[in-house]
Amino acid sequence: MPMEKIPVQRIARVLNVLVIAALVCNVIALYLVPAAVLTGREGLLEGVLAYFGHVFFPGEDDVVAATIAGSAIVWGFVWFDAYNAVLTLFLLFSGCCTAVILWQARRVLKTVLAGTPFAPENAVSLRRAALCCFLIAGAALARVLFSVWYYRSPLPLASYNALFVPMFAMGGLLCWVCSALFRQAAEMKAENDLTI
Repeated sequence: MPMEKIPVQRIARVLNVLVIAALVCNVIALYLVPAAVLTGREGLLEGVLAYFGHVFFPGEDDVVAATIAGSAIVWGFVWFDAYNAVLTLFLLFSGCCTAVILWQARRVLKTVLAGTPFAPENAVSLRRAALCCFLIAGAALARVLFSVWYYRSPLPLASYNALFVPMFAMGGLLCWVCSALFRQAAEMKAENDLTI
């Protein structure tokens, strides 16, 4: 008779599915970054919506394959304008760091599902996630400073990028503290296993 999963493992199973779905969406979004930057001068969300509007609801003269192929061609055109290039680099860098964070979360959830949450590799995974959070915070700070210089205005200090700096710095600190806790718990578990 199979052992019944504890509630934490049930939650971990759901989280694992959600993390995998977020990782797949993240990879798709990375491919669409240049198209979203070039088509969304009013905003990235408008660029993404316009892109998907052309893909899923083509007009009489639109061809879905041409739109999808066009997004590959856009990768060459996004670098001609300094603002578009910096925005694209920021989004690609942040997206790659986010993919690493999600992958590390998946690794931690795998140990929870296996019933060994206090494994030493969880501390390593959380430390990697912390580093990626700090890298995103640094990239957001660099982008905010670039935007202040580019627009010659303090208005970018009130943008979502300025919010990314403390948010991801706190996320990095939280992951770092959890990494230390998991490392200490793994050491205590190993010591306890040796004494028994």
